[in-house]
Amino acid sequence: MSKNILACYIRCSTSMQETTIQKNDLIQYALSKGLEPVVYEDVAYSGTNTNRPAFQIMMKDAKARRFSAVVVWKLDRFGRSIKDLVVNLQELHDLKIDFISLKDGLDFSTASGRLMFHLVAAFAEFESATIRSRVQAGVRAKIAKTGKWGRTKKRDDDKILLLRAQGLSIRKIAAQLGIGATSVRRALAGEPNTLQKPAS
Repeated sequence: MSKNILACYIRCSTSMQETTIQKNDLIQYALSKGLEPVVYEDVAYSGTNTNRPAFQIMMKDAKARRFSAVVVWKLDRFGRSIKDLVVNLQELHDLKIDFISLKDGLDFSTASGRLMFHLVAAFAEFESATIRSRVQAGVRAKIAKTGKWGRTKKRDDDKILLLRAQGLSIRKIAAQLGIGATSVRRALAGEPNTLQKPAS
């Protein structure tokens, strides 16, 4: 590992934004620590986009142990999604690469910094668990209401009658319209379409 090299990651969301302040502050920080700054810069990339080219190169260099630490101007420059943030920070941690967020006063090489990382990770896990719980509740409600899970395709009675008049079988009509044969039979029998709102 190159212990004397500090990766300076810079990001801005639009091409109209200026990165000079970020760059100057990070380079000055590196030099104050006696480290050689290596700049990775993504311009006009959202923090929610994990396919940022400079970011991907930096993470690849991290795996190759080409620097000992990563510094960003603020935490949201590194990423805005809590889940992706935690995943990438955990990867750096596993590689024994320190992480510093200059303006947030975070240094994950210190005890307080490590505590902050664990808090962020806990919030990310809580967020994931909450989302899973909502999805599962939605699935249960859907099954309770319709008896099945998945997107139910709206029945088009006019098309069913037209295809039937053209001589197609119930099975072929169902396959062509992407609905169940039972729905076709109900349409042909004149039963109401329960997926359609009744006329007011």
